[in-house]
Amino acid sequence: MKLFKIRGGVHPDDRKSLSAEQPIENLPMPDLLHIPLQQHIGAPANPLVRRGELVKKGQLLARSQGAISAPVHAPTSGRIMGVGGYPAHHASGLSVRTITLKPDGNDEWGDIPEPATEPFTLSPEEIAQRVAQAGIVGMGGATFPSAVKLNLRKRYELNTLIINGAECEPYLTCDDRLMREQPEEILDGVALMACALSVEKVLFAIENNKPMAQAAIKQASRGHPNITMVGLPTRYPMGSEKHLVQTLTGQETPARGLTADIGIVVHNVATALAVHDALRHGRPLISRVMTVSGNAICNPRNLRVPLGTPLESLIEYCGGYRQEPARLISGGPMMGQPLPSTRVPAVKGSNGLLALTDIEIQAAPEMPCIRCASCVQACPCGLVPLEMAANIRAGGLDNSVSLGLLDCIACGSCSYVCPSHIPLVQYFNFAKGELASRQRTQHKQGEIKRLAEARTVRMEATKKAKREAMMKRKKEMEEKKQREAEAAAAAEAQA
Repeated sequence: MKLFKIRGGVHPDDRKSLSAEQPIENLPMPDLLHIPLQQHIGAPANPLVRRGELVKKGQLLARSQGAISAPVHAPTSGRIMGVGGYPAHHASGLSVRTITLKPDGNDEWGDIPEPATEPFTLSPEEIAQRVAQAGIVGMGGATFPSAVKLNLRKRYELNTLIINGAECEPYLTCDDRLMREQPEEILDGVALMACALSVEKVLFAIENNKPMAQAAIKQASRGHPNITMVGLPTRYPMGSEKHLVQTLTGQETPARGLTADIGIVVHNVATALAVHDALRHGRPLISRVMTVSGNAICNPRNLRVPLGTPLESLIEYCGGYRQEPARLISGGPMMGQPLPSTRVPAVKGSNGLLALTDIEIQAAPEMPCIRCASCVQACPCGLVPLEMAANIRAGGLDNSVSLGLLDCIACGSCSYVCPSHIPLVQYFNFAKGELASRQRTQHKQGEIKRLAEARTVRMEATKKAKREAMMKRKKEMEEKKQREAEAAAAAEAQA
């Protein structure tokens, strides 16, 4: 199959050998699970349980609310210890609403949806509904509710499903191991998603640094004539959705648009496996595979982790630290988020936990920009990072937007190649957050103005109604007095 070139990109040392040959192991159940209600893009789930309540494995703990949301289920059986604030799986470490569950050790399944006898006989709407009920989200890190993407066929003319098996971030090997160990189950989930999207063409894309995964998927795909395994050049950020589509099809996604605009939907490998589990076995999304790696970890591993498990349990299972880490990262080193502590829980979007040493992060002081344009050559989106950063430092956020700030995918390629060690991607993330804050403030002010105007209209209407009622009562009183006077005069005349 012909591949198309994309601009920019970098070739970091992938360091996947630390964990690539470690088979997936089941992490023992921790003493407490902290299950956030916000593990996805969109509105947080609404809790259905209370403190002291006993729950079973797979039981619905929180219902989705709104069109963009996902439910949350119990990873095991046990007792609800409370519903309250707990540090989020986020660099800020701020508290989010979280359900705390104490496992009882029985791991007893509750009532789960009856799996379909033959899932391929289900309508696309039924498949999407079951995926939504299982709480499945994009497990490549984006955490967008998968059922919403499966329903895109209602709004777009779709022709291709692409499965993203690139896993281009250094260190991470969880998708690689899934493709090696469960290729048949993954491809069954892929076929079910293709059925839900009503597409015939499926491309399964895997980077060439994963030959064993490529061989496993190619072997398993013999029973699926519409699925084609495609080898990708090892280049970061090949796993970016829009760049993956461009590499495979030559089509460029419109700026700030969706790949569905050009008839293509992209899903992750782990998402496909979760769809298989939901439709074939009725299991909701209650665990995921994570890579624990980095030179500060004694024994890097790939672990199947119950959602809500404190990250410190993963580190302890891997033998603890070989040396004190210089940095803890959730996800990969290029686009991952620094972690405030290991108390935070594993969530649906957690694909890795990295404990990196000083040598690995190569920390160096920031120096002035020498305008070498290395960042321009590395940017896969064709932007000019040095100019955007200069405008952001000067407070010109609007100018940075006109230069393409909102088209930045925060891949970190520019920061990686910068010889002056300028944290360019951090500048861009700050600017995006500041713009979002301004938009929220403007929206709030607009809502306040709208509500104030509506209140003024209501008050004027109330005053007008009161005046009209008073005039009506006054007129009725005058008419009543006139009638009484006329009746008295008539009675007097008759007398």
